[in-house]
Amino acid sequence: MEPTQETKYFKAKERVKEIKKFYSGLIFYVIFISFLAGLNYYTNELQYPWFLWAAFGWGIGLVFQAAKAFQWNFGIGKGWEERKLKEFMEEEDHKQNNLWK
Repeated sequence: MEPTQETKYFKAKERVKEIKKFYSGLIFYVIFISFLAGLNYYTNELQYPWFLWAAFGWGIGLVFQAAKAFQWNFGIGKGWEERKLKEFMEEEDHKQNNLWK
């Protein structure tokens, strides 16, 4: 089934929305972590860099958000799904054919 121009437009619009959401999250990350680093430096001159805990935790979330926004599949994409479906269907057909022989 061929997607129409309208569905392509809505998919593209959703993707742009995800990318925009990622970039705004990245900007807030940089601003907030910079603030925490400054606060950490002011309180104990980075003898114990506790702001890195927040940077690490929030950074993990940003990586997952980037993966979703930029559609990083890590080897398990649409092609993989279709190949597995075909493989399982052929396996099921093979079982059915051997059952009645």
